[in-house]
Amino acid sequence: MKYNLTDLRLFIAIAECRSLTHGAERSFLAPSSASHRIKMLEASLGTVLLHRRSRGVELTRAGEIFLRHARQVFARLEQMHSDLAPFAEGVQGHVRLWANTHAIHSYLPQDLSAFLAQQPQVSVNLEEHTSADILAGVARGDAEIGIIAGYDDYQEVELLPYRADRLVLITAPAHPLAGSTSLAFAQVVSQPFVMLHAGSAIHTFTMNAASNMGTHLNVRVQVNSFEAVCRMVAAGVGIGLVPREAVRLSGHQPLSIIEVADAWAQRDLKICTSRKTPISSFARALVDHLLAE
Repeated sequence: MKYNLTDLRLFIAIAECRSLTHGAERSFLAPSSASHRIKMLEASLGTVLLHRRSRGVELTRAGEIFLRHARQVFARLEQMHSDLAPFAEGVQGHVRLWANTHAIHSYLPQDLSAFLAQQPQVSVNLEEHTSADILAGVARGDAEIGIIAGYDDYQEVELLPYRADRLVLITAPAHPLAGSTSLAFAQVVSQPFVMLHAGSAIHTFTMNAASNMGTHLNVRVQVNSFEAVCRMVAAGVGIGLVPREAVRLSGHQPLSIIEVADAWAQRDLKICTSRKTPISSFARALVDHLLAE
């Protein structure tokens, strides 16, 4: 198959305008030239992409698929330019860091800010994943550094202590559970919960904890940050299960904090790196900085 970026841009323009003539104008081409290019593109692909109508064009099913992939091509090109732009500005190193929800919403913002201020030649690509996915990603080489919770051993990576923290229950001061010093998760699992959004690491962890008990969590509201969890809980929407550090960072929300009696509530954060593949000097500098915090 032979086609170039000009053909892709032209096809996207025609598809968005639903008109060969208007798409050609947007692409600064004569309609006849645009029509010839589309015919050559269809011949190369071996399928019809557009139905020509009296009042414009209509995408075939193949055309819809081709449009989706064409847009993805330009999205990837934009991402490539975005990733490379820092190097044109003097950045000499790039670190791929994967972290769980807890780390991203608590300790990492301040720690990364301090590191990047000290290392202006380095850029960091930070992605949020569950701890299990982070371990696998570091072992595969998709990330140089990972920050996880809840694992004490994993043969393919080296684990180093980063921060100690613990999950706690939070309620509004007037909640019936307020004032309790310690509760097992089984004692509160039937309560309405305020949770981080589905797909976040702590959402997955909490759902699995309930599933292991043979029950389902009653999630009343899902939000996008620990601060929002704390605000919702303080307003009496439900109870929450969050890292203790998240409560401290939430500011002056009126909350009752209850210890979780279960052993898994201790969620110390750890740094992980591959045992097989040496990390770059820039990644090593970041690890050393995080360990020193």
